[in-house]
Amino acid sequence: MKRFYVCAFLFLLFSAAPVFAADDVIKVGEIATVTGDFAAFGDAEVKALQIAVEEINDAGGILGKKVEIIMYDCRTRQEDMVNAARRLVEQDKVSAVIGPSGSGLNIAASPIFTKARVPHIGTMPTNPAVTVDENGKVRPYNFRICFIDPYVGQVVAHFAYRDLAKKKAAILYDVSSDYSHGLRQYFTEEFKRLGGTIVADEGYRGDDVDFRSQLTNIKNTDADIFYLPNMGKAPALIMKQAKEMGMNITFIGGDGYGDFWWEIAGDAIEGSYWMSHVAPDDDALQGFFAKYEKKFGTECKEFMNAVTAYDSLYWLKDAIERAGSDDPIKIRDALEQTKDLKLMHASITMDEFHNPKNKDCIVLELKDEKAVFFKRVNAGE
Repeated sequence: MKRFYVCAFLFLLFSAAPVFAADDVIKVGEIATVTGDFAAFGDAEVKALQIAVEEINDAGGILGKKVEIIMYDCRTRQEDMVNAARRLVEQDKVSAVIGPSGSGLNIAASPIFTKARVPHIGTMPTNPAVTVDENGKVRPYNFRICFIDPYVGQVVAHFAYRDLAKKKAAILYDVSSDYSHGLRQYFTEEFKRLGGTIVADEGYRGDDVDFRSQLTNIKNTDADIFYLPNMGKAPALIMKQAKEMGMNITFIGGDGYGDFWWEIAGDAIEGSYWMSHVAPDDDALQGFFAKYEKKFGTECKEFMNAVTAYDSLYWLKDAIERAGSDDPIKIRDALEQTKDLKLMHASITMDEFHNPKNKDCIVLELKDEKAVFFKRVNAGE
């Protein structure tokens, strides 16, 4: 009788989860910035994909096949990004690749995906050149789930000039970053078009940690808004050093906000405004955040990266199911044809340049040691 109960228990245990044959696997590549300046972003993306893979496989996989993630750390370096991309498509034979968030990283690896005919989804690379080459031609195998720099730059300019009533802007940007260059350019063009003036335009290099020289130059102007088109630890250090120098000015930035800034700069970042792909207090995201905290024992800090990575895999799942195949070329075609797909954080439709069309932009205010929803903007309105 005991043997019967044991066998019955084992039957229930194994029948409760899908059983996949050894060769019934869809390989999905992931490239993440697990080390380097953007390590916090990469860590969130890796963990979010773990949750998505578990959910999908527990529900039967995709086309009855188990999803397997093969992840490489690009260490926030373009050469490592290229090497990881080449290894995934040539050695691992993946059907598609997700991540990372940096524009320069995505651009560097684009030729690899095009040559191999393997679709790639960037989580948060906002530079237009991620999906469009220097001749204005769409990169056939590159996609993104986020909005792009021209839109972000315009939103920041409108918000600064109209909502905050600021007319004189100072800029401090990373001269070594494609992302920073793009946000600076589009903000500058739109802010001037609206009637604003750029009274300071200072630069630094990505690994710099002392910004006092540039801040001194900016402090000596009559700027009433300070624009930081940056990501990584630099914005937090800049705001911290500005406060130490007695600067009293409103900071505003693109979509580079990171929760880890509070550990670096404390209340020096209070009262600043940042654009976001995600509203952290959105009811639709709370179930995911709860799973994240339960699984990893920590709050989902870099929520933008985590949510866009999670939804990227569900977007890929939808494309594979519509294609009826895990063939990379057929997946590419299905990704391109995406229309009104309801994901956790947004509904997306691809435009002709492989960008989400008319996707909401969220303005966040840093307040009481967290980022809170301030305003929603949509380019289609």
